[in-house]
Amino acid sequence: MRVFVVYCHPSKKSFTHDIKQVFLKGLNDANHEFVVSDLYEMNFNEEMSEDEYEREAYYRTDIPVADDVIEEQRKIQESDAIVFIYPVFWTEAPAKLVGWFDRIWTTGFAYNPNPQMKVLKKALFILSAGKTMESLEETGESNAMRTVMMGDRIRNRALEKEMIIFDGTTHWDEEQRKERVAVHLNTAYKLGLNF
Repeated sequence: MRVFVVYCHPSKKSFTHDIKQVFLKGLNDANHEFVVSDLYEMNFNEEMSEDEYEREAYYRTDIPVADDVIEEQRKIQESDAIVFIYPVFWTEAPAKLVGWFDRIWTTGFAYNPNPQMKVLKKALFILSAGKTMESLEETGESNAMRTVMMGDRIRNRALEKEMIIFDGTTHWDEEQRKERVAVHLNTAYKLGLNF
């Protein structure tokens, strides 16, 4: 498959960066093709302009789409699957990734009128979280994240959709973090290998 990976983390020294690297190694070892949009490295502009707002709010397909948006949409159209890799910031993706959806999911492309976005075979979300799954489930945060990403943002834009949360990686508990990071990285590699 051809896989479009949207990666969003400000630090190359992060656990999330390591997840991306081993996941891509898995994809490569399984002979998948992939293209990566590293939103911080490419200095992606997550802020919607006034023209973009007018276009989306009033379904004004006569207002042109920006070149950087067209480029990301092209990557989607040329792919079979999409993968998002990012850390959890206050039960949400980083602002840069939220802005990516705001700008890339345009009227006429991702939603009415007459959306042109292809239905992908698969959408996978790989998240790193400091909190444990027990905590995320107890508060309803994990369900909220799934609802926003897989329910609202992906919806019927992919045939299969899944969210994997690599939990318990807070620096408050370095012993737990060390144990979990090793397991999570092994899982991330297998996710790529078995994609």
